[in-house]
Amino acid sequence: MTTDALPSRCDLAGWLTDAAQAIAGILVAEYDTPASRSYLTPLLGPLSAGPRVVGELNERLEDLLDEPLPTTPVGLFALASYASALGWLTESLTELTTSVDAICTRAGLPALEPGEHPVPAPAEEEGFDHCFNDAETAAIRTAADAAGMEPDAYVDVLVGALRAAAAITDACMEISSGLIEDAQYIVEEAASEVRIGEGPGSLPTLVRSLLSRLETTQ
Repeated sequence: MTTDALPSRCDLAGWLTDAAQAIAGILVAEYDTPASRSYLTPLLGPLSAGPRVVGELNERLEDLLDEPLPTTPVGLFALASYASALGWLTESLTELTTSVDAICTRAGLPALEPGEHPVPAPAEEEGFDHCFNDAETAAIRTAADAAGMEPDAYVDVLVGALRAAAAITDACMEISSGLIEDAQYIVEEAASEVRIGEGPGSLPTLVRSLLSRLETTQ
């Protein structure tokens, strides 16, 4: 709804806090995974919830842009934080989708012809029995059998899924915590004369994190 009133500091902080909670919620989303695809269990919850959260945050941003834009330094600070979070989350979910595609390719999806092995065990890795106890080995064999895969191949794709899950977890936690830090700064510390780009504390946490990542990759 359009209004002539500019958002208060509490409004801006609440805006960032709501976004932080929505992004953190991606990590606890659940999705029923069939036994034949159990190696994807760590990924399907975030994969299903992530695009919905991006859509909701983007709609909220569009609604805010229909209202009078923040013109104060604090308002621009909040807008930069929110936009950075949305962009970072979108990029991270794109990487997650790419990882899931790669895992499914390694797992032989769509189903291969009868008699074909879905995924060959990597030549440089030893058999999985050397890494697990008897109970774990039995559980892996059961899960691999339900997925129609060799145990070594099952472990291979499961490890890939766990790595991808760790990556999206790290991203969502960093984005969420950055939004919370910026919300707290807006309410508790930001001076009315704060200038974006002047001094280490004048840039939102997520903007500084993104700049640091860019410097690291150069």
